Amino acid sequence: MSRLVAAVLVLAIAAAPVRAAQAPTARAASPAIEVDNAWVKAVRLRMAPREKGSIAWHPSSVIVYLTDGDQRRRRSGRADEVQVHKAGEVAYFDEGPYALDNDSETKAEFIFIELKTPAAKDPQPRVTLDPVALDPDHHPVLLDNARVRVLRTILEPHLKSPMHEHPHYVVVYLTELHTTMRLGDGRLVDNPRRPGEVAWRGFLKHETENIGEKTAVEIQVEIK
Repeated sequence: MSRLVAAVLVLAIAAAPVRAAQAPTARAASPAIEVDNAWVKAVRLRMAPREKGSIAWHPSSVIVYLTDGDQRRRRSGRADEVQVHKAGEVAYFDEGPYALDNDSETKAEFIFIELKTPAAKDPQPRVTLDPVALDPDHHPVLLDNARVRVLRTILEPHLKSPMHEHPHYVVVYLTELHTTMRLGDGRLVDNPRRPGEVAWRGFLKHETENIGEKTAVEIQVEIK
């Protein structure tokens, strides 16, 4: 290569515009399936600030919010609905097509519980020991309709609940907790949990004792 050509190449490279590095676009993490059975599909959704969802058809669903924020529900041909919520609150949406947007400047995380229609051949046992009737102060009802009943269970340190029953249900743990559960057959189950964990339980008869030093709070979505 001649010295003249080399000099021209050097000058061309030096004169080329320098483009500023672009920050990557914030994206939500992929949905994580927590429970998927004949009764429900529970998915953990995380959304970036101001992230918009896509309109899709959803069955009737319960949302348990794990963060504070504003959530917008968009539906074709209808006015948007904005839900201002706190961590630990719940919402219920009937089936239909819609999108969920994070209208907040902060990240959002919630558990999206889609309700399935179980086969008629799989009925639930009848509940005779209702925790709401037996201990209403520690089992306030947040939502009750034809598909679900949603309870907020509050266990102060060393509190033991009376023996009670639940139909099939999803549990979303709002706080760290350590409880023991004595089942109807006498077995003792150790149950340490971290905030945000999700569990599925079939029909269950038990009493629960909070053996930790802090108040434990969980959301229980009972399936009808």
